[in-house]
Amino acid sequence: MSRIIVFGGHGRIALLLAPLLVARGDEVTAVIRNPDHVDDVEKTGATALVSDIEQLDTRGLAEIIAGHDAIVWSAGAGGGSPERTYAVDRDAAIRTMDAAADAGVGRYVMVSWIGSKADHGIPEDDSFFPYADAKWAADEHLRGTDLDGTILGPGTLTFDEPTGRIVIDPEGRGEVSRADVAQVIAESIGNPSTFGRTIRFGNGDADTAVPIGDALSA
Repeated sequence: MSRIIVFGGHGRIALLLAPLLVARGDEVTAVIRNPDHVDDVEKTGATALVSDIEQLDTRGLAEIIAGHDAIVWSAGAGGGSPERTYAVDRDAAIRTMDAAADAGVGRYVMVSWIGSKADHGIPEDDSFFPYADAKWAADEHLRGTDLDGTILGPGTLTFDEPTGRIVIDPEGRGEVSRADVAQVIAESIGNPSTFGRTIRFGNGDADTAVPIGDALSA
């Protein structure tokens, strides 16, 4: 059994992730901002923790992280203003990494996106640029820490049924079902072969995709 804290606990992927973790015996704390979402989260078997991560400083984040064995960052501003995108996707994410170190929690899984690279190619006048820029900054910060970090870069998210199979470094947009992303997160948390890695993935096709566990351990 592990104690796992998930930031962005009401997100679509997080709501799929929590039941997977609970089913295998993990205790899940799902951090959410809106108290109206408590019931949705607790139906998954997770314990909801209402907290505004934009407002918490590193010390406050360390207090809620303490006592857990692993952190999953699946939070995001969800578009909107560039200011809030940077505040959540970059600044709050970075504070949780620093807080993790302060709290003595070494395992950190970052849910990023397949295009998070220094040369992501998004022009500055594109509305998507703040997200791309913020995620790259957060990913780079994680790489520079002493945490046992994993950066997961799924491709374009779909609502397709899960396949249980993925391909690493797919060509094109790397479409992948949210349910399979949740499974990748669940399987990566306790897999030491994923520590220190950036894993970009999609569902692929019948000829290229392999079982998620095999893909992560390859």
